[in-house]
Amino acid sequence: MSKSVQKEKAPLNWTATIMFIVTTGVAVTLVPWYGMTYGYETSTWVAYLALTWITGMAITGGYHRLWSHNAYDAHPILRVWYALWGAAALENTILDWCSGHRVHHRHCDDVDKDPYSAKRGLWFSHMGWMIREYPSGRVDFANVKNLMKDPIVMWQYKYYVPIVFAMNIGVPLALGLIFGDVWGMLLLAGFLRIVTTHHVTFFINSIAHKWGSQPYTDENTARDNAFFAFLTHGEGYHNYHHIFQTDYRNGIRWFHWDPTKWFIKGCSYVGLTSNLRTVPDFKIRRAMVKMQFKRAQEKLAKAENSEKWTELLEKEYEKYHAMLNEWAEAQSEKLDETRKQLKEKWEKNAIRQQYHELEEQLHEQSQRIKSLMAEYKASVA
Repeated sequence: MSKSVQKEKAPLNWTATIMFIVTTGVAVTLVPWYGMTYGYETSTWVAYLALTWITGMAITGGYHRLWSHNAYDAHPILRVWYALWGAAALENTILDWCSGHRVHHRHCDDVDKDPYSAKRGLWFSHMGWMIREYPSGRVDFANVKNLMKDPIVMWQYKYYVPIVFAMNIGVPLALGLIFGDVWGMLLLAGFLRIVTTHHVTFFINSIAHKWGSQPYTDENTARDNAFFAFLTHGEGYHNYHHIFQTDYRNGIRWFHWDPTKWFIKGCSYVGLTSNLRTVPDFKIRRAMVKMQFKRAQEKLAKAENSEKWTELLEKEYEKYHAMLNEWAEAQSEKLDETRKQLKEKWEKNAIRQQYHELEEQLHEQSQRIKSLMAEYKASVA
């Protein structure tokens, strides 16, 4: 850890500290007390679950994938919905949240610049970075100038406090009057929902940078963690996200639990979302195979009598580079074509077929590397 961080004595962020004390205090004392004393109606629990889900989706689909990373475009109706329920999460304005998150991606793991660097400890990356006014957490809107042109973003920024009260007190109060359980709604659909949403979001900054796999890159601490993907609306596929942040998906396989992805895709069928950005399969395969090579090379370098296996791996590596060169040539050909010619050629399946063949070759190579390392493991067992 750098000397500047070690010597840093940041003052308390009283706004955040009081907010955490009040919401957590109510959640761990009044919520169970009221439940044991009076009990909660079924409608109150349903409201808690539904509003927790909606609030979380406003953060993952709106604050994160839409505004922080521009992974897709959204209709004004959906953006207003995100702005309202994002404010209900009590995680600051769109501008503040996105500015900090963009800094996190740009300086990931830098203990001096990353607002919630995982290298400063689990507590710091989970909550500690908000409780004190660290220099790394200072907001500079220079990196969100595009968002400052969004009237909905600026409307939320201007009226954030009244929106927060309306969503966190007004909505539960209205539901309580409708279903006849005002205090129950305020406690569950209000306070407990806020605390739940907070920690679900914070898990991504902390646990998703500590436990899990790194199939795409090990150049940062981000991990893929299927269990926490289930808890966080699909955000747990964090290793993928950190290398391909503009993809509207975090879980790229059909079986990956990523309800945010499904929601965004579903909205596209009714015109609420468009221009859903994805990363080409070849680039994803390329990252995976690169990591396979790296790990295989590291393992063989530490082993004895591994010359045979190293030679086989080097041959695979040569094939890998040949495929990368072919991909680069295909990309160059694609760029050189005029728009009309490209469209015609694409329709005739020329370049597209070439891409598919390269993707399949990478997949086959990935399987060969796995088999090679399995044979090596068996030979030394």
